[in-house]
Amino acid sequence: MVDFAGWQMPVNYGSQIQEHHTVRRDAGMFDISHMLALDLDGSDATSWLKKLLANDVTRLAASGVAGKALYSCMLGHEGGVIDDLIVYQLDSDHYRIVVNAGTADKDIAWMRRHIAHNTANVSLSPRRDLAMIAVQGPRAREKTWQALPEIEAAAAALAPFSAMQPGDIFVARTGYTGEDGFELAFPARQAATIWHALLGAGVAPCGLGARDTLRLEAGMALYGQDMDDSVSPLDAGLAWTVDLRNPARAFTGRSALEAHPPTRQVLGLVLLEDKGVLRAHMKVVTAAGTGEITSGGFSPTLEKSIALARLPLACTAGETVEVEVRGKHLAARTVKPPFVRGGKILV
Repeated sequence: MVDFAGWQMPVNYGSQIQEHHTVRRDAGMFDISHMLALDLDGSDATSWLKKLLANDVTRLAASGVAGKALYSCMLGHEGGVIDDLIVYQLDSDHYRIVVNAGTADKDIAWMRRHIAHNTANVSLSPRRDLAMIAVQGPRAREKTWQALPEIEAAAAALAPFSAMQPGDIFVARTGYTGEDGFELAFPARQAATIWHALLGAGVAPCGLGARDTLRLEAGMALYGQDMDDSVSPLDAGLAWTVDLRNPARAFTGRSALEAHPPTRQVLGLVLLEDKGVLRAHMKVVTAAGTGEITSGGFSPTLEKSIALARLPLACTAGETVEVEVRGKHLAARTVKPPFVRGGKILV
């Protein structure tokens, strides 16, 4: 157990490697109650979010899918990433936003300043009464229905990256592992009962260690490592989350992004040597200049060390670069993330 943003969190329940493989091959679950759900209600909810977020929430209604989710960065005035988050549109005046644990208080304060500044007709309600469990893996859906048969009829047809709430359980077909599955939110008093029901259905408990190796293989960014409030999403490999198509949408941070084009890109690295582990902050030497690893570690699926690195724009996938590891220069190959998705090696 370790402290994680003020929460006591398990690094692993047994073998971290086995937990990783279980999610890729079967089904595992993570207690993600440290993350905070915020309910946003009011007639100005959509227009307010259009100004707050770099991605455009009007895409949710345009999709025609009820409960559709959107991944976005929330930026500061200088264009840095205050937090990355998921927003679900439950109806035109009601959204659920899920933010990171370590930034939750900062996020709430920033949002409330925006509400006051824009005199928006919205209310923001932190849902600290909720617990959350992520069930992930190719058998996650099957085993969730076995554990929670009361939600199957309503949620069986739920599309990827969308959510609904049958009864007390908020069911989102989202995750942070690169596998199919759900993120479930429900009253905290039900947490132990639901956890044990999933355990009884054969869903394996997994800790922070496996969550990190899974998200790294899936090429998913981690706040505080791959981006923060000093880094533009354009330099952090998150340009795809920034919607600039509508010139009239003046979201916070837009002018800073337009005034400062990207100077870096994010590529994956696969270590070509048998020995050595790629870690954050290691220097990367390329033909186009130097860069830096933001996240790195051992990939149980590839059985090699991999990393995400912020590199010069001139770099391309397929190049051989050198990483400074304990005073030595080790060869690595650049690749386009993700490394693994849906149980398949992609590099």
